[in-house]
Amino acid sequence: MKKYLLLCFSLMSIMLNAQKADEIKELYWGADDPYKNVTSVPDKYKNESAVIIYKNENYDFHKFMAKVTYTSSVRKRIKLLDQAAVKRFSEFSFESNFISNRGAYYYNRKSSEVTVGVKIIKPDGKEIEIDVNKEAVKQDGSTKVAISNLEVGDIIDYYFHTVEPFVSVLEYGFAPVETTLGENYPVLNLKILFKTENDFFVNFNSYNGAPPLKKVETKKGNDRIYELVAQDIEKNDFPRWFLPLVEMPCYKFQVFFARSGKFEKRADAFLPEKENIIKSVVTKEDIFNYYDSKFSPNGELKPVNEFLKGKTFASEEEKIMAVYYFIRHEYFTRYIEAFVVDEAKIISYPYNLYDYPIFFRTEENFINYFMEYLKKSKIDYEIIIATGRENGPIKDILIQQNAKVLLKINTPNPIYLSSLDSFSVPNQFDSEIEGTQAYALKVAKSKKVTDIEEITLPHSTNTDNHSATVTNVKLTDNFSSLQIEKQTDLYGHNKEFEQKSKINFYDYVNEDYEKYGTTPLLDLVKNKKRKEQYKKEYDALLTKLKDKQTEKFKEELEKEFETKIEDLSFKIINTGRFGKDTPLSFSESFKIKDNFIKKAGSNYIIELGKLIDSQVDIKDKEKDRTNNIYMSFPRAFDYTINLTIPDGYTVSGIDKFNKNVSNATGSFISTAEIKENVLTIHATKKYNHNYEPVTNWSQMIDFLDTAYQFTQEKILLKKL
Repeated sequence: MKKYLLLCFSLMSIMLNAQKADEIKELYWGADDPYKNVTSVPDKYKNESAVIIYKNENYDFHKFMAKVTYTSSVRKRIKLLDQAAVKRFSEFSFESNFISNRGAYYYNRKSSEVTVGVKIIKPDGKEIEIDVNKEAVKQDGSTKVAISNLEVGDIIDYYFHTVEPFVSVLEYGFAPVETTLGENYPVLNLKILFKTENDFFVNFNSYNGAPPLKKVETKKGNDRIYELVAQDIEKNDFPRWFLPLVEMPCYKFQVFFARSGKFEKRADAFLPEKENIIKSVVTKEDIFNYYDSKFSPNGELKPVNEFLKGKTFASEEEKIMAVYYFIRHEYFTRYIEAFVVDEAKIISYPYNLYDYPIFFRTEENFINYFMEYLKKSKIDYEIIIATGRENGPIKDILIQQNAKVLLKINTPNPIYLSSLDSFSVPNQFDSEIEGTQAYALKVAKSKKVTDIEEITLPHSTNTDNHSATVTNVKLTDNFSSLQIEKQTDLYGHNKEFEQKSKINFYDYVNEDYEKYGTTPLLDLVKNKKRKEQYKKEYDALLTKLKDKQTEKFKEELEKEFETKIEDLSFKIINTGRFGKDTPLSFSESFKIKDNFIKKAGSNYIIELGKLIDSQVDIKDKEKDRTNNIYMSFPRAFDYTINLTIPDGYTVSGIDKFNKNVSNATGSFISTAEIKENVLTIHATKKYNHNYEPVTNWSQMIDFLDTAYQFTQEKILLKKL
């Protein structure tokens, strides 16, 4: 039977001529390849699905005159030991390129030059090289290559080589690389080669027992070569609720190009002092030096002063929060409609309709402006620099983009403010920095950074991050469907994802217009005929977006309940955008088809347990865990199901819905009772912390398994 390896990749361009391609092939598969004849793996790995015999990564940063070239590559030689590996590699994917997602000043980037090499080595030593260009077939926006006769015992050996040329570069931050040494399969041999020269500044460090980067002597004074070598790297399954860079051997680096000292000073990076120094640690002093002049009070406060005129507040905290929400609208949500109609090409450059449009596009815009308000109001504050737990502790921060910035207002009850988005609220910041060590930059006289100290950020609890869902259930007259009426209220971090998923801009821009007395975009159009045309096109756009949103919700519900639903209606009751204690509330109404109802003679079996959210199903292979448990935040869920019992029927089996498991890590507790003609099931599920040591995993399994078992429970409607 033929097996196929589908190499799925979207190439920007394949511009290499045959000679160049042969030169690149020689780099990886040539006579100097030390692994070309290595085909065996140690006996201790014979039960593995696959073993990576050799993994090689190369990063080369080079300049010539005004040109800068970034060359990167990866080569792997992998032995497939079972059918699962063959199947997995049948869907093997290449990234199309390793292009930085950060911008550069004054540069032009030419098309990337990409070449891919793939060969299969059979157990008898026969090599089959694939002509990627010839065999490639474009499909669904990607390029696929089918390789026949891929079998257990084969070795797949491939390389992916990318050259990114730039011209007229003055400064540029290349995308950081942060990755573990280990993969899903054991790695027998790993080599990472790193090349730079003058004007390239490098931050690089290894963590959690990974080997250090070592310098390789070169004959040219401007050339710098470093390598990291490791052997016999154990596999890791990367389980759920795990932060690999925190526990596994890993390395991180970023390269920043600056053609002169002028551009070094404005670099968005914690640069080493000289190009020939690898910066491996970013100290507290480095943080201070980078941020002491990064932010400064700046902005015209007239709109804020107009907003505050005639208003009174119960406390300084209440006033500051009101100002935050006003700024969120005045410099952010006020322009959302303009961005939408511009993208839809309804109005050509709609920003001209505003007198002086100022939109806060960056974190720096917001922080500088709010600092100006605090300075003029003579309110003490600090600038907080933190990093997410996924990056490790703040003392190990190496990449500037991993830093997160907050304002801490030193009112009697401190207020933490993060940068603006449509749903940002005071005192609710990124959950991944909650409870972490951070740096507080002290600001003298509300304008100049003068000192820095280490602090611990506050953290939320499962009381802060909770949800309450009430689901009212009735059987339709012919008992073929369940009619569901559901309301959900989400608080704290529980509402963040759902806000972005459930709320579209039209759900809140009018809310803000009404609250702040500002004029909707189309009302700014003076020409009556144009306004009517714009409004007609805009209304058509909204109808299209709402229909698309309804279809999306329908698909999500069908995926959740694993069945078709009908007659869906959805309504936002409260956007939850004004306070972390203000819930996102929405209602849903729909019918679930007969998958949840099974006829048993004159009786009916109803799968009532599935009407709460999908629950974690811990598979047997997950129960033997060696990694600690990292979750986003502590959280709690409250479920109420009210089933109206049809006339002429009684209910049996409700005792199975009485469950009670509670321990230090969390709990799942449920009860069931019948009053008059309504069966009410109430369940609560709690995660007590955002972190548990692996020794507590068995306790977590106890309440997680109980919650999952709840979803499998059923009731019997018995005919009287």
